[in-house]
Amino acid sequence: MLFVIHCANHSELAYRGGQGPIVHLEADLHEVVAWADATGRKWAFTLSNAGAYYTQFRSRVDQLDEVNWPAVTSTDFRAAEVKEGKQAEFLLHLQFPWHLVRRIGVSAPSVAQQVANALRGIAHRPVVEIRRDWYF
Repeated sequence: MLFVIHCANHSELAYRGGQGPIVHLEADLHEVVAWADATGRKWAFTLSNAGAYYTQFRSRVDQLDEVNWPAVTSTDFRAAEVKEGKQAEFLLHLQFPWHLVRRIGVSAPSVAQQVANALRGIAHRPVVEIRRDWYF
């Protein structure tokens, strides 16, 4: 999706403001799974885009090796198997608790400042980092 936002040429995409203001919220997968299991919240991950009719879902941590990790970390997704694998997703039913967010990645110092301003007065303040390598 970030690539689609970056290209800004998809016919169904109303937003055309680029990826600059997009923030990434990072959490520890094992911590999230432990929280979900302890609270009875359902979770799963996919091997490709969760919205595709052919997507395969998994719901056990010991199945994580089925994710195409080279595709997930790739920056060149012209090959179909890379394009599909890069879209693997982790899903948590209903909502994601803020206290599990460990890091916020942003594209530029100006966005980092906006995030810092938004976090003022909030008890849980994840680390905010400029992570240009998370953007196109």
